[in-house]
Amino acid sequence: MPNLLEVRGLTVELPTEKGWVRPVNDVSFTLAAGETLGIVGESGSGKTMLSLALMGLTPPGARRMGGALLLDRASDKSAAAGRYANLITASPNEIRALRGREIAMIFQEPMTALNPVMRIGAQIEEAIRVHDARCSSADARSRAVEALKLAAVPEPELRARQYPHQLSGGLRQRALIAMALVAGPRVLIADEPTTALDATVQKQILELLARLQRELGLAMIFITHDLGVVAQVAGRVAVMYAGRVIEEGPTHEILHEPGHPYTAGLLRAAPRLKRGTLTPIPGTVPSLDALPPGCAFAPRCEFHRAECDIGVPELAAASPDHHARCILVSEGVAR
Repeated sequence: MPNLLEVRGLTVELPTEKGWVRPVNDVSFTLAAGETLGIVGESGSGKTMLSLALMGLTPPGARRMGGALLLDRASDKSAAAGRYANLITASPNEIRALRGREIAMIFQEPMTALNPVMRIGAQIEEAIRVHDARCSSADARSRAVEALKLAAVPEPELRARQYPHQLSGGLRQRALIAMALVAGPRVLIADEPTTALDATVQKQILELLARLQRELGLAMIFITHDLGVVAQVAGRVAVMYAGRVIEEGPTHEILHEPGHPYTAGLLRAAPRLKRGTLTPIPGTVPSLDALPPGCAFAPRCEFHRAECDIGVPELAAASPDHHARCILVSEGVAR
């Protein structure tokens, strides 16, 4: 399958009182048509900043350094088939034209992503007019209601007239899904879309996203801290730590045979239905302005040795499709 998105060496720097830090550091991956890539990591690992960088929505003062962020515009009639747009070098106007139409995002918290003083329908209509200025008011309203139906919102005509505070958390998340899909993107980024939802609603949202992906042929990046969710939705997973991808490969392989001690620690710390003692990872994620030399996970790693502090390990092959940033993998040492 052709790649709709190719990320090569993406680095994002943010200014702080102690100098520049890199919440996204030399990240590379590809996303094929119809594929779901799960991105997993603790809070502060760089997941959300990565998603914002992909959308061209990094905060003021941030800078994207080097690398390439290539988005296939084959569906764009004004572009040659297979032509890629580099979102690193694209102008603000070019990025605005692609955002929503080619690549869209479901944000983590609906109450902050939605405008509290605008009706739900009006907010979806606004997303339509950004890409179709000639769309009539009646047509925009009709398309907004259809988008809500697509997102399985009950009584869509009524919900379109309501304000965000009048909707439940699950319905607000569905409204965000409708808004993200209304312009027909081929790449969808879902940033922890089930956070703060109860188990029943979480299951409904995951099933909705899976159905929409099948029906619309979407490629999806699913960001979460929950390995159980990744197992349900993603065929491939990238694990992030301190801004870097430290392991990447097929989901079933990483969950059953992790190649990096951090991934193994996440699995041991994950809650299970079977009663037992959870084993937390000792220590905390290091501050980005005080990263240790070499491997960022070394101070917390039970396999830490002197070689870990010499330099940042390269991604090494644990199997043909499975790579981990650990010297044990590069040396072929079984743990």
